[in-house]
Amino acid sequence: MHLAFYSGWENAMSAVPLADEVFARRGIKVDDLDKPLPKFACLNEAAEAERAAMLNSNSALGARRCMSTRLRFLFRELWLRPALAPRDRSLVTVSALVASGQVAQMAYHLIRAMDNGLTQTEASEALNRLAFYAGWPQCLLGLAVAKEVFSKRAEG
Repeated sequence: MHLAFYSGWENAMSAVPLADEVFARRGIKVDDLDKPLPKFACLNEAAEAERAAMLNSNSALGARRCMSTRLRFLFRELWLRPALAPRDRSLVTVSALVASGQVAQMAYHLIRAMDNGLTQTEASEALNRLAFYAGWPQCLLGLAVAKEVFSKRAEG
């Protein structure tokens, strides 16, 4: 579900047959996945208000409904699901953005990942690993963004 937002629906859905195989081998049934999740994580209202203001200021008037849906479902539900820690959810997001070549969004999400506890060493290791699975060109684009983020964090 998380990948569908950051690497596209088609990419996420292409993984479903593989996930079905893995689930079948492990005896996981669809009903097991539909069980209620534990309580959602707490929402940082100040950070969400800041994000909403930024997204609204960067969006055309006609895109406001899209932004509202994004804020409501992606940031107020999906990001708060307790099955993945915020650090891990951020790592998945950054990895998906690098793998799909969406480096324009990567700086924001890498900063958020580091705010969520991802270290520079862990981010670098993830990028190193991504080179083999997403390709060197994607990794090099990600490394350039990471270098800029790391240097700004060191300064600030």
